[in-house]
Amino acid sequence: MSAGIGLYTVSRRTRLTTVEDVHENGSWLFTVRDRYGEREEVILVPCEESVEAWVNQCMHQPQRLDRGFGAAVRDGQVVCPRHGSAFDTCSGYCDNGEADGTTLVDVDVAVEDGAVYLDDAAYDFDHEGGIDDRDGGDDGPNSSSHISF
Repeated sequence: MSAGIGLYTVSRRTRLTTVEDVHENGSWLFTVRDRYGEREEVILVPCEESVEAWVNQCMHQPQRLDRGFGAAVRDGQVVCPRHGSAFDTCSGYCDNGEADGTTLVDVDVAVEDGAVYLDDAAYDFDHEGGIDDRDGGDDGPNSSSHISF
């Protein structure tokens, strides 16, 4: 399991950020790996006085809710940038648009003393930011191919 600057692991839980930071910025994006090593993006969003975590994908089509510069969060809902479906930040449920009747995939987090921890046995923390983001300024290629067009 890797950790970026300011992140550390406590008995299998990884400290991600603070509730205050998520509320101030509207969302917080990070990348995890599942038990097969596949990467998945996750967003933290404000929910009342705390936060919730959801897989960063609209349920209607493969569309990232946070495309790397923050999720659109309005009136307690995460809005899909493609079709405008809005998901409740606390329940993940959508009651409108193309994704009506669906619920975002949740990721377990724990909050202690204002800090947010990844607390989901199905995932290991990979890094802050999206799948293509690199910690430490690595400007190398993001795939096994070194060919560019």
